[in-house]
Amino acid sequence: MKTSWRNASLVASAAAVLVLTTACGQESGTSSVGSQNVGATAAAGGYGGVGSGIGTGTSPSASSTSGVGQGNLGAQSASAGKLEVSANAELGDVLTDSAGLSLYRFDEDTAEPPKSNCDGDCATAWPPVPADDASAGAGIDKALLGEVTRTDGTKQLTIGGWPAYRYAKDTKAGDLTGQGVGGKWYALAPTGKKASVASLPGLSTRNDPDLGEIVVDKNGMTVYRFAKDKAWPEPVSNCNGACLEKWPVVAPVSANDTKDVQKKGLMSFTRGDGVKQQTVNCSPIYTFSGDKEAGDTNGQGVGGTWYAVRPNGEMVGVSDK
Repeated sequence: MKTSWRNASLVASAAAVLVLTTACGQESGTSSVGSQNVGATAAAGGYGGVGSGIGTGTSPSASSTSGVGQGNLGAQSASAGKLEVSANAELGDVLTDSAGLSLYRFDEDTAEPPKSNCDGDCATAWPPVPADDASAGAGIDKALLGEVTRTDGTKQLTIGGWPAYRYAKDTKAGDLTGQGVGGKWYALAPTGKKASVASLPGLSTRNDPDLGEIVVDKNGMTVYRFAKDKAWPEPVSNCNGACLEKWPVVAPVSANDTKDVQKKGLMSFTRGDGVKQQTVNCSPIYTFSGDKEAGDTNGQGVGGTWYAVRPNGEMVGVSDK
């Protein structure tokens, strides 16, 4: 079932307005913790033996012209092991195998019921991921992992029903040269859907392997709070001047343009410099210039005053005193 976070009902919108009128400063205790170029070229045959997509530093000579990197054949046929989530600046969360190789899905396959339509030369360019020994790592629902029997009798891993593949031209961890190839091949998100940061709401959450569930902006960038700011009786930002160059403010976001973020205290305010800034549970939020791509958390704990944000507005790693 495809449900859009944007399709909020009028009743839900009215309720959100009521919630947002709740007084700020009612924050409960905080918990303790724990590039790419989109634009693939269509390839002959539809399976992309010589196509190219998003490359992470991969040169055209990284693999042979047949589309199969000879030094990578062993890795392409290996078991998936523990699946992981890799953050990509342009695609958001991308599913990888235990070696960091990106996993893909094919538009000509089906998920209900699961069926692979990639055989022969197609399966040479896009090696099916074996189902044996595959397990779910952090941020992946193990219930979405399954298998499908291929025409040759082997078992192929499925994610949310979609058969999973590697791409022979991906030669190292992080490569995404198969993205968009032939207009039919796309990186897998942990849900089995096509990876796409463009579908992210203005504010949402992701499960970070080290920090747990944290808030991210529309670009998948980690959101932070400044311990010296105030939420009560109204939001006050104490990050000004040069501070803002390192910690840009998050612009106002509509309550209906959020997902899994607490609605209470979700509001914007006008800073002392006249700029409008978003809050979570009335606390001003920022991104960090030191985070270069989606999934980075380089701002966590900086100066003992900057912390990633929980969905309820709490600072990750700061205990209530």
